[in-house]
Amino acid sequence: MVKKAKRRSKGKGKKEKAPGPFTAAGLVRFYEEADVGIKMKPYTLVILSLAFTIAIIVLSKIYGG
Repeated sequence: MVKKAKRRSKGKGKKEKAPGPFTAAGLVRFYEEADVGIKMKPYTLVILSLAFTIAIIVLSKIYGG
């Protein structure tokens, strides 16, 4: 009979535990900090993007030849 060697984990022999509830606390704090910034509606962003695209096309026709 051949005995198989036991594999050791990289730790001190303890099983890995699931992360505790405190690990999510940092994510919540990060999310609250990331809430700061420019706020605009998606409709406004689409209109500004179209206006920018049209301006680039017009300027390329005028100056680009």
